[in-house]
Amino acid sequence: MVVASTIVRQWFAVGRFAVAIGVVLVITALYTIVLQVNPTTVALSYLVAILLVSTTWGLAEAMTASVVAVLCFNFFFLPPVGTLTIADPQNWVAFVAFLVTAVVASQLSGRARRRELDAGARQRDLERLYALSRTLLLSDRGGATPGEIARHVADAFELQMVGIYDQRTDAVAWGGLTWRDDLDDRLREVARRGVSVKEANVEIVAIQLGGAPIGSVALVGGGLSDTVLQSMANLVAIGLERARAADATARAEAARQSSELRATVLDALAHEFKTPLTAMKAASSDLLDSEPATSRSHELASIIDEELDRLSALVTDAVQMLRIDAGDFVVRLGHHAVAPLVEAAIRRYAHHLDGHQVSQQVPAGLSVEADRDLLSLALRQLLDNAIKYSPPTSIIEVTAGGDGIIDISIRNSGPAIPEREQARIFERFYRGGQARHVPGTGMGLAIVQQIMRAHNGHLAVTSTQERGTVFTLSLPHGGTTS
Repeated sequence: MVVASTIVRQWFAVGRFAVAIGVVLVITALYTIVLQVNPTTVALSYLVAILLVSTTWGLAEAMTASVVAVLCFNFFFLPPVGTLTIADPQNWVAFVAFLVTAVVASQLSGRARRRELDAGARQRDLERLYALSRTLLLSDRGGATPGEIARHVADAFELQMVGIYDQRTDAVAWGGLTWRDDLDDRLREVARRGVSVKEANVEIVAIQLGGAPIGSVALVGGGLSDTVLQSMANLVAIGLERARAADATARAEAARQSSELRATVLDALAHEFKTPLTAMKAASSDLLDSEPATSRSHELASIIDEELDRLSALVTDAVQMLRIDAGDFVVRLGHHAVAPLVEAAIRRYAHHLDGHQVSQQVPAGLSVEADRDLLSLALRQLLDNAIKYSPPTSIIEVTAGGDGIIDISIRNSGPAIPEREQARIFERFYRGGQARHVPGTGMGLAIVQQIMRAHNGHLAVTSTQERGTVFTLSLPHGGTTS
């Protein structure tokens, strides 16, 4: 198809030159056979014809017509007629004047024609860029895929093929009549180096956004100007970024709906759990009241009563964590002493320390400005994390201090967290290599971080083989408590 199109264009070019020469020959035949006029009239007729040819087609066709006209004017109208010689000096002057006038007229008319064509080409390029921008930026679906963007570019600029390489996904998509897999590596290289290349019938342009490379685009059969290429590359960059934003929004919305669904389901499950737990709690309380304090039954009833309290608290924490994960929570700030919050969290795990000792160093008068329930949940999560990941019988240290900012730290002597994992342990559902054999969901640290962000606070971790792992909560000071 491409070869056929090239042959057609060549035949049209030959036809234009033939018509230009034919116009001059027709004028020559008219004035030699039909009409008898003076050389001045002939010269003016030739000039008019040359101007028309130049205006209609361009400089090359006009120059060809000028050369033929000069030869015909000399041969048929300047004495001695029938030769290419000129006898009369006055005719030499007329001949030279006609030659110069024909060439200059061809140049001027051709230049005007080129300007007109350039202006038309710029207008077409602007219209194509405008159409492409509307297609990419006003799509009802948000963002287009790289393949769709490639097809839009090919359609807008009438290109044979367009390939787009998206560095984020490391994938190449093609649009147009066909594709060329042999250019995939070149597209990756141009995106990596950020330098555009032109070779034969292919132009590969680097795509950048904010000065950073994000991909590249290959155009086959283009012939576009550098300005248009850069403008088109910018539109493709915006289209790719818009597609990424739409994809991220869709994922976020899906995650939000998933979290809301989990919270709703867990609310229903919590209600179902709380009903039998309440009944069992009432029964255990009756047993404790009815049995002597020294009896075996009283001891068993006491264990049941404590475990029921723990199970009820676990259900409440699970529902609260899911609500926080879904963003469905409100921070109610107040001034709270740190020491009682830490003591309550430690008491919560008093029967499940697995041999661990807990060392508490929290000043009695230290307080923070925080939501009591949310901060308590964060402390319980960090304490539970320390129990899970530190060796039995090891010491867990809880310390607090600070002035304008209060730091609450929980240190365990478990194995160090690799540096490459420390930046990811706060991600939802992420579990490092050490967590594979430890029960959990991978949500605890992410929930704690979300609680800290809601307080305009900060959660940090330091982990070394010598000191173990320390998680630190940083919160605004709440003043002094008595």
